[in-house]
Amino acid sequence: MMQKQYSKGWCPRDYALTRKCCEWLLGIILPPDYPSSAPPIYQINAGWLRGADRTTLSNSLEELYVENTGESILYLWVEKIREFLAEKSQSEDGPEMGKTVTTEEEAHDYDEDDLPDYSMLKLANQSAQLLSSASDDEELPLIKHGETITDRRSTFQPHLAAVVTPKQVQRVLNHLYENKKIASATHNIYAYRIYCEDKNSFLQDCEDDGETAAGGRLLHLLQILDVRNVLVVVSRWYGGILLGPDRFKHINNCARNILIQEGYTDTSVRPKTVYE
Repeated sequence: MMQKQYSKGWCPRDYALTRKCCEWLLGIILPPDYPSSAPPIYQINAGWLRGADRTTLSNSLEELYVENTGESILYLWVEKIREFLAEKSQSEDGPEMGKTVTTEEEAHDYDEDDLPDYSMLKLANQSAQLLSSASDDEELPLIKHGETITDRRSTFQPHLAAVVTPKQVQRVLNHLYENKKIASATHNIYAYRIYCEDKNSFLQDCEDDGETAAGGRLLHLLQILDVRNVLVVVSRWYGGILLGPDRFKHINNCARNILIQEGYTDTSVRPKTVYE
């Protein structure tokens, strides 16, 4: 039915749907317990959709899910995303039509092999429940800022906050984006892990913010360090010179440094990863 609704722009594959054009790629998977107790799993790949804009869109989708819990919301989500991206593409602040915004990645056309990595969910079912029950006046966690790393005119700076709910994660991100310098960063990559003691499990998520695969690598660092109840954001200001794989090393080193600085791990722990 989705293919009939959206014609050739939608390509079903392994229960996923992709909307292809020169500007963005949307992937959706319907979990087995959708819509009764789980939202659709989605990922939006758009190099120009970053920072506050991505947060605004995510908030809109989360609100739709909370308002329609237990009901089918796939069409509502798809139309909300289409509406949001159409407005951005037509606004003066939106991307130029036909122009792909990239830093380290070469421009390329999407094909069916470009389906997003669904291992990192934008909205887990448990996250949605916590978001719906959290108080709007929940206290803003203290945010710490770490030392910068500069390489070939690109600058990286980490930020950290102790968090115990996804609502606190969102509050911290919103507060960071109020800082004009941070909001103007080329990328604000983040990852968080929250330990749910009653379920003996973790709520965790990450965001590339246009720096492909950086969010997943940052989350992997938090996992192998076994840190919990923490959000780490790494801002990158691109200096015009491609860094290649070194950019991932700097992002993870920034994160590790601030985790050590705030006592989440110690200097004797240096995990061996493929990212360094």
